[in-house]
Amino acid sequence: TVLMCRGKAMRDFKGPDCRFVNFKKGEAVYVYYKLIGESTELWAGSVGSDFGYFPKDLLEINHNYSNEELELPTDVSLTWGF
Repeated sequence: TVLMCRGKAMRDFKGPDCRFVNFKKGEAVYVYYKLIGESTELWAGSVGSDFGYFPKDLLEINHNYSNEELELPTDVSLTWGF
């Protein structure tokens, strides 16, 4: 798994189920996957020790780690059972 970028949460987010990661405004969010397909609005990453999906438009990117983008088809990634 390659760390793609780090961002700051622009507002609080509470996901609809356990596959999503929750965060508070101002927290650092680390992005590992950018989803493609039906859920192009979702990215996957971590906040502290929690990992899950979150809406990409809630993140203000402040550091890019990798120029390589790892994109996963949504139907595959959503079956992992985060």
